[in-house]
Amino acid sequence: MRGCLLAIFLSALFLYYFCLLTDTFFLSPRVTPMEMKPRNKIQPCLSKPAFASLLRYHQFHPFLCAANFKNTASFYGSDKFDLPYGIRASATHFRLALWKLPNCDLFDEFDNVPCKKCVVVGNGGILKNKTLGEKIDSYDVIIRMNNGPVLGHEEEVGRRTTFRLFYPESVFSDPNHSDPNTTVILTAFKPLDLKWLLELLTVSWQNRSNPNGFWKEPALNLIYKPYQIRILDPYITRMAAYELLHFPKAFPKNEKPKHPTTGIIAITLAFHICHEVHLAGFKYNFSDLKSPLHYYGNATMSLMSENEYHNVTAEQLFLKDIIEKNFVTDLTQE
Repeated sequence: MRGCLLAIFLSALFLYYFCLLTDTFFLSPRVTPMEMKPRNKIQPCLSKPAFASLLRYHQFHPFLCAANFKNTASFYGSDKFDLPYGIRASATHFRLALWKLPNCDLFDEFDNVPCKKCVVVGNGGILKNKTLGEKIDSYDVIIRMNNGPVLGHEEEVGRRTTFRLFYPESVFSDPNHSDPNTTVILTAFKPLDLKWLLELLTVSWQNRSNPNGFWKEPALNLIYKPYQIRILDPYITRMAAYELLHFPKAFPKNEKPKHPTTGIIAITLAFHICHEVHLAGFKYNFSDLKSPLHYYGNATMSLMSENEYHNVTAEQLFLKDIIEKNFVTDLTQE
């Protein structure tokens, strides 16, 4: 009897470990990059967001991480495209930059707010005298872009910033605009953007090379600490270009390729990390080319009409569509 019990016990033990091993063997190839990345302790929403039909991946970590860089690029197809919408031919530049960034988390480790309500704040002149600052500051997540200032415009655009997207030619360099609570996100469009970031993170100011190859002189120093910096996964920009704006993947030789503006990229990012998305500052007055382009500075709408690298008409139609379908709410139309 004792021998039978021992045999049953050993058989059960064998079956347990066999199942454990086979589960590991057969299931591990199906583990997605999202499950291998740093994960924030945020409870998932029970309902789908209004814009769910626009998304291919409902759970997508938008920042690249050094640890699973290759797997992520392969899983989401970024290894099939060159910059600006992929990593092919620039993988080494990405890796070198990522190794110098200590963090690729989305939110603070203590952030447990579920179903985040987000606002994407554009830089449009329509924000002038709107006094939306207090309203904007009430959101869980506030996404801004480029060098749209908060300092001196708090009543119009608020004080808080959760995320700020930038590229080398548009990042703040004045320490007065520094904010230790902001996560800044490099949107790389060319290998030189990654080289620029790497040099600013590793080379002393006196030994830095001249920043040639940029359409505008980039910042020569960083006012942000390495822990604040992330690199946007090119999938976000690729989705904005091909799936939301429906840009062609190839342009005629006599036509400059069109790319999404940072504003549309920021909205695409919001779709992947938020449950509800509101907009502010995305309406432009094209009927008056002398009207202000931004809520700050003296630039006019004439500069927007001269831009050859963006299809503003396509972007305005996209914005009109998602507002009419109630996928987003426009605070500047209320």
